[in-house]
Amino acid sequence: MARMIKCVKLKKEAEGLMVPPLPGPKGQWIFENVSQQAWTEWQAHQTRLINEKHLNLLVPETRKYLMEQMDKYFSGEAIDTAEGYVPEDKKS
Repeated sequence: MARMIKCVKLKKEAEGLMVPPLPGPKGQWIFENVSQQAWTEWQAHQTRLINEKHLNLLVPETRKYLMEQMDKYFSGEAIDTAEGYVPEDKKS
């Protein structure tokens, strides 16, 4: 049976992650409070940010920026967007 959690992003009960996605307290918090669906959606957004902004993950400031964006994403604050991204359903 799937592990159910109260997701902070979706604001409802949803299937939880199987394991913490990051090490340490941050990963444990995500494991306990973020659903699989919300985590997958964050990963897609993060990938768009990395690709469209040409971010280098070897740079510590980039990783810090992405962690800040992730915190904002899950808390419902405004987040940066990938300027050149057009969703598939909006393309003509």
